[in-house]
Amino acid sequence: MADNQPLDIEEIVRDSFDENEAEQLTDKLSQLEPEEIAIALEAMPVEQRVSTWLSLHPDDQIAALTYMRVDARDNIFKQLDEQQLRSLVEGMEVDDLIELLDELPQRIYDYACSRLDESQRRWLDTALGYDEDQCGRYADHDMLIINKNAKVRDAIRLFRQLAEDAEYHDALFVVDRTGRYVGLVHATQLLGLGSHLPVETVIDKEAPLVEGEMDLDQGSDIVSRSGYTALAVIDSNGKLLGRLSIGEALENVRRSLESQFMHTAGLDEEEDLFAPIFNSAKRRALWLGINLLTAFLAAWTIGLFEATLQQVVALAVLMPIVASMGGIAGSQTLTLMIRGLALEQITPKTYMTLLRKELGVGAINGLLWALVIAAITYFWFGDLIIGGVIGLAIVINIVAAAISGVMIPIWLEKMDIDPALSGSVILTTVTDVVGFFAFLGLGSLFLMA
Repeated sequence: MADNQPLDIEEIVRDSFDENEAEQLTDKLSQLEPEEIAIALEAMPVEQRVSTWLSLHPDDQIAALTYMRVDARDNIFKQLDEQQLRSLVEGMEVDDLIELLDELPQRIYDYACSRLDESQRRWLDTALGYDEDQCGRYADHDMLIINKNAKVRDAIRLFRQLAEDAEYHDALFVVDRTGRYVGLVHATQLLGLGSHLPVETVIDKEAPLVEGEMDLDQGSDIVSRSGYTALAVIDSNGKLLGRLSIGEALENVRRSLESQFMHTAGLDEEEDLFAPIFNSAKRRALWLGINLLTAFLAAWTIGLFEATLQQVVALAVLMPIVASMGGIAGSQTLTLMIRGLALEQITPKTYMTLLRKELGVGAINGLLWALVIAAITYFWFGDLIIGGVIGLAIVINIVAAAISGVMIPIWLEKMDIDPALSGSVILTTVTDVVGFFAFLGLGSLFLMA
């Protein structure tokens, strides 16, 4: 924000419901960064969101859309007529069009393409040659490029032409006459150099590279760890496609982490908070159905011991404890594994080390809490055998949870399935089934003899 005041979402949303505050609200939003405008708009119901968005300057409209979730901006597009959509794309740069093309109606996209000049069309075609999760698709063309045969005075002249609000432009991207990337020239390296010297003498050739076919998460991670404000994105022939700045990289990392968090609940990170009821219900129904199937599997396991439960009611009372302890222990391991895999800290060589470590943790915690729960059960029901049965079942289930928490995300990743999306559902099924089978099986063995 220009005035460094904290973003007050509650106040902005409140003003969006008051027509008398419309002009003041527009002024407030104009002082915000595009990311903050996007957050504020997503916090509004669709009707207020659209009216507020329409009140913004066209440049702010486009900038805010590029930071909004897919669902949220799609709900804006659905409220616009043909002329409003055409006016919107008339002011779009190619990188904005690339970001928004999946939500634009085909006829509007075609209209936007028809307005591009030859170089812009070439940029668009190159970008669309990459998948939507690859770095080449989002390579930023807003960068300073210089030929390796240029002089220091040429480099200094380029830096002087920068606008005051230009971000992450502390280096020039050096190319040869064929457009192949050579390296970087940092502004600080030019200080004190003779203007007649070739820039080739001060090229930084050690800076990491981002390949166009590289996964966007991987490329963003490279940039965020590099210590540079921006890195070159190159194609398979080494030609410069564009750059990936630290700002974009950190935004991509944030979105990736948010995606993982949402997936743990079976939700889509792009879902609009105020999406239509039917759309939200349809998206969530799949995982509710999958969860229902796993619940039936657990119920079937319990049904195997119906006769035991009818005679020893205490087992029915204590069953949730066994399942809960296993579930919590497994989710702790699963969370650590998903984080480690996402950060590429876990490799095949460390699988067994992690498994042994988690087995040790599971054994210690299993024995500790088995003794506690067995003692409580004995004093509660006055039956030493029931206390021993639940204690042993707790140990078995927590150890099984530790093994599952390590192996499930590894197996899912090998099958190219996101562990954050389905790991928790599978883990819950394992701990429920193992916990109930161990507890009721031991109960049948020792209490029904």
